[in-house]
Amino acid sequence: MTDPLSQMVGLLRPEPDIAKRVVAGGTWRVTRADAGRPFYGAILEGRCRLDVAGCAPIVLEAGDFILVPAARAFAVSSLEPPPADAPTARVETSPGLFQLGPEHAEPDIRMLVGHCAFASDAAGLLVSLLPHHVHVRGEPRLIALVELVNDETRSDRPGREAILGRLLEVLLIEALRSAAGPSASAGLLRGLHDDHLAAALRCIHDRPAQAWTVAALAREAALSRSAFFDRFQRAVGVAPMAYVTGWRMALAKAFLRRDGITVAEAAGRVGYSSASTFSVAFTRHVGTPPALYARGA
Repeated sequence: MTDPLSQMVGLLRPEPDIAKRVVAGGTWRVTRADAGRPFYGAILEGRCRLDVAGCAPIVLEAGDFILVPAARAFAVSSLEPPPADAPTARVETSPGLFQLGPEHAEPDIRMLVGHCAFASDAAGLLVSLLPHHVHVRGEPRLIALVELVNDETRSDRPGREAILGRLLEVLLIEALRSAAGPSASAGLLRGLHDDHLAAALRCIHDRPAQAWTVAALAREAALSRSAFFDRFQRAVGVAPMAYVTGWRMALAKAFLRRDGITVAEAAGRVGYSSASTFSVAFTRHVGTPPALYARGA
């Protein structure tokens, strides 16, 4: 049966962007205002502070990993940050290695940081089902994966882009499954932690063309219809059929752009009995008719 988390990360299609090593000392701050770009980092030595818009500050220490799937505004700083109007010196001492803080300050933290991009046209929908941020402490596998991404970024070997894409997929899956649990924010990971809901989610992902109803999914989850509906909405953050429709449209986008199939074929693959019914639903959900979308307009 399909693994929903692997399928979602594969559909997101992470692509490499920036990966660098950073050393810092004294008081310093780096701020970013990225338009929803994923940010990740690993602390190798020392401690620092992370402020993500809408979240409580996090103190990161050696062995910590952080992932923000859609970082819109955030700052990384020394534990005691400088005044808001004080600039932070940033010097690239060698390719891919940056030094932050006063010129003669003794470095007290080393970290690896990076950005990637999601090539999927459905990234907005998919990211909305992920946690706002993932903070994992003491997981050597994640630190090793970030090291591999950084090393491969610096290389000029054949197959570099393909390797980086696969490494980023593995990094995202490892990070996200580390965050799964009842304390996760509403979304796919919290749903997959619930054995009853996980059974229904796997059915949706495994057989998107089936004529799913709330009652049918409740049977797969071994719950009453009302109990399933309430439990699904609380854990995943959307109603069951809204999730079904959203997932079908994410798949349809990929089919139309990546596979180059006809509108009728896409309709059949995602559970619509006719191209016209699918076209109405797709246009309402995406804002563009599927034929026009397929041509890249």
